[in-house]
Amino acid sequence: MKDGLIFEISKKGRVGYNFPECDVPLVPIEEIFKEIYLRVDEPRLPEVSELDLVRHYTNLSRKNYGVDLGFYPLGSCTMKYNPKVNEEVAGFSGFQQVHPLQPEHSVQGVLHVMHNITEKLCELTGMKWGSLQPFAGAHGEFMGMKLFRAYFEKQGERQRTKILVPDSAHGTNPASAHISGFEVVEIKSNHQGIVSLESLNEHMDEKLAGIMLTNPNTLGLFEKDIREIAFRVHNAGGLLYYDGANLNAIMGRSRPGDMGFDVVHLNLHKTFSTPHGGGGPGSGPVLVNEKLIPFLPVPDIVERQGSYHFDYNRQDSIGRISGFYGNIAVIIKAYAYLLFMGKNGLKSCSERAVLNANYLKARLETRYYLPYNHYCKHEFVLSAKIIKEKFGIRALDIAKRLLDYGVHPPTVYFPLIVQEALMVEPTETESKESLDMFADIMLRIYEEAKNSPDLLKTAPTLTPVRRIDEVLAAKKPVVRWQGDE
Repeated sequence: MKDGLIFEISKKGRVGYNFPECDVPLVPIEEIFKEIYLRVDEPRLPEVSELDLVRHYTNLSRKNYGVDLGFYPLGSCTMKYNPKVNEEVAGFSGFQQVHPLQPEHSVQGVLHVMHNITEKLCELTGMKWGSLQPFAGAHGEFMGMKLFRAYFEKQGERQRTKILVPDSAHGTNPASAHISGFEVVEIKSNHQGIVSLESLNEHMDEKLAGIMLTNPNTLGLFEKDIREIAFRVHNAGGLLYYDGANLNAIMGRSRPGDMGFDVVHLNLHKTFSTPHGGGGPGSGPVLVNEKLIPFLPVPDIVERQGSYHFDYNRQDSIGRISGFYGNIAVIIKAYAYLLFMGKNGLKSCSERAVLNANYLKARLETRYYLPYNHYCKHEFVLSAKIIKEKFGIRALDIAKRLLDYGVHPPTVYFPLIVQEALMVEPTETESKESLDMFADIMLRIYEEAKNSPDLLKTAPTLTPVRRIDEVLAAKKPVVRWQGDE
């Protein structure tokens, strides 16, 4: 199979299964859906045997890469190993067979889990209450910005329309603020890679709605001025939003609520051990302090006399954020993870994540440029800027060459403030042997860049698909089989 397409093994008349003769009158599908049926020709579907079909998809699955197969240092994404016992727990029949439209008395177990995990996440973050409805981090950001809007409207301060976002932030931060109706203002980083207080001071006025931060930031550096930032923003009448993408670095050690944040979103699918990638599954609970509780989505889950109930009695609520109650399967996996790890286990996770990142950074800084060379938290950002200047090799070339060594590359070209960025996050679940393996490969690639640059420019050479024309793929994507058309 040249391209691994199932259409290439199709043979006219070949079938995988013979259905019994239909014993009811056939009605053409166009008659059933005559108002919307647009097809004029029969669909061109592949015709293959069951054996060919099974082999095709089995071979495709072997070409896929995941954290269960090898090292996956995707910076800012926290692709850490996920204990399989959490999958088993989420698969219990008592969870698997429930339906969101069941009456409250028949889903008390799930309601208990939802109520209890909200309490635990509040304890972990230093917040007071929250909602499990958002399906991902960006969804949580959107909800957080809606809470900002509702709060200021209640206060009669509709002129507060300005959200500050650092130049190193995740791209979803300005996007979430913008679609929520706010004006986004970029805040510069200083020479240390953290928020510039001078840049911050320029926007402490009556139009300030708040600031969106993650701490540690996307450079893997802790915002050591966070208490001062919180004081200045609050003093100017604004709120603080915590992007929880990097909580894996501080859980059990430091709490956003203690730093001064008013709203926190968490990525259960990153920090609390749920497999993710390729668009899902995700869960982005939002937690708040006392002054924002009245604006949380409905329904809330409350406990009364030993049982749990849905509470819709919130006059100032922003309403529903999702159709029902959030991604329950992910929430259950995260709950199992929290119970298994306990307080000391979560603290140990963050400590090991920081240790692993600093060990790997120390091994690689001898050959790769570190634009912000400080002790990092859970991740760090290398730069191929000097390698590009010396040998003509870009960050992308290094990433493609890593594929030939059977390792998933780190995030490249992010954060945007670092030229030729390579963003590395080893996570706490990797052993020293894994870290050394990756470091040895990266150092070998540096020598290849120095002595055999063409080798990197043509990489990958050992993967099922070679390097594609990314510009052409972006401008003219081919997302379906064209055949002989």
